Amino acid sequence: MEIFQEGEQIMREAVIEIKGLKRRFGANDAVSGLNLRVSRGRCYGFFGRNGAGKTTTIKCLLNLLKPTEGSVCLFGSNASQDDVAVKSRFTYVPDTFAYYPWMTISSYFEYLAAFRTKWNSNMESDLLNQFGLDPTQKVGNLSKGQKMQIALIGALCPEPELLVLDEPTSGLDPLVRREFIRTVIGAYQDADPENRTVFVSTHMITEFEGLIDEFTIIEEGQDIVSMETEAARNEFKRIRARFSGTPPDRIEGLSEVIQWEASGRELEVIVKGDSGPLLNSLKKHQPESVETGSLTLEDIFLATLASKNGL
Repeated sequence: MEIFQEGEQIMREAVIEIKGLKRRFGANDAVSGLNLRVSRGRCYGFFGRNGAGKTTTIKCLLNLLKPTEGSVCLFGSNASQDDVAVKSRFTYVPDTFAYYPWMTISSYFEYLAAFRTKWNSNMESDLLNQFGLDPTQKVGNLSKGQKMQIALIGALCPEPELLVLDEPTSGLDPLVRREFIRTVIGAYQDADPENRTVFVSTHMITEFEGLIDEFTIIEEGQDIVSMETEAARNEFKRIRARFSGTPPDRIEGLSEVIQWEASGRELEVIVKGDSGPLLNSLKKHQPESVETGSLTLEDIFLATLASKNGL
């Protein structure tokens, strides 16, 4: 594994590297100049609203769509030029599951294993037991959630270097979702944390909160924020203040304020960057109380989009 020092930061080998990606459909750009870099051993979140360009980006990553402009590399290789070699090193779970309905669960996994040089049968058995699935059942008779469980198990058993997930838990009930995210995906990375990488596109940001190391927020096909999770928690702050009377109107000249909401005698402000100037300004209005706290990833996502779109 390639690791080198750059200034004060250790740079790991890039498993995914996208530069200036554009994908045009007719006169419309679904992706417009996207840049992102996913280092080996990281769990990377790819967040955006429906229609923001997430799935189009993933299809370019998988060489299912050709970029109009820009480059897409996996493991240092061009995704379109070294297709077979690259695809042998990762697995992909889309938001819809394709299957042969006449196959049993067991025969479906045998079919998948035939295309792989490695298949962990013990993992297959353990996960089937964990989810209460009968390997003799026909796949066509399973519920939507069970089919998604099968797809996820099938993606993990080859023990890939990279796991690409596009809304992977959308068909699962809340309890199974939590178990799968925490236990299964977490265990997949923990088994070889330096080498196993997860790239997850999801709108269920809260449920991946404890796993995401870095993230990109995409809007209208462009990356508008790319940060490490811990840096984002330090960068974005929520300030709540309570006043004896009406809270002050928005204070001009504070560019770091990205959201300002007053209700009754209370004021809630979201700040990106140095919150000191805002706190000093608020103190001049003699608040009864002031609290400062970090944001969740979902809060950061919502605040960023609200600021971007002037909401």
